[in-house]
Amino acid sequence: MQPTQELIDAIYREKVLRARNTPPEQKLFAGARLFEMGCEITKAGIRAQHPNADEAEVLQILKDRLALARRLEDVR
Repeated sequence: MQPTQELIDAIYREKVLRARNTPPEQKLFAGARLFEMGCEITKAGIRAQHPNADEAEVLQILKDRLALARRLEDVR
């Protein structure tokens, strides 16, 4: 059974209202958790691409990728 557009809209409204009512400090911590999760996923991808890399090399590649992302953001 496919969800109706009404159900999809109701779920979206609920998410928006919940986000609006979330205290700022919880939003800040959620952002930090999301960043950490993104780094862990990226490190897993780096390990898959570089199976012989040790943890220091994985971290350096992650730092390089983050620096590249910052530079690309600055260009915009």
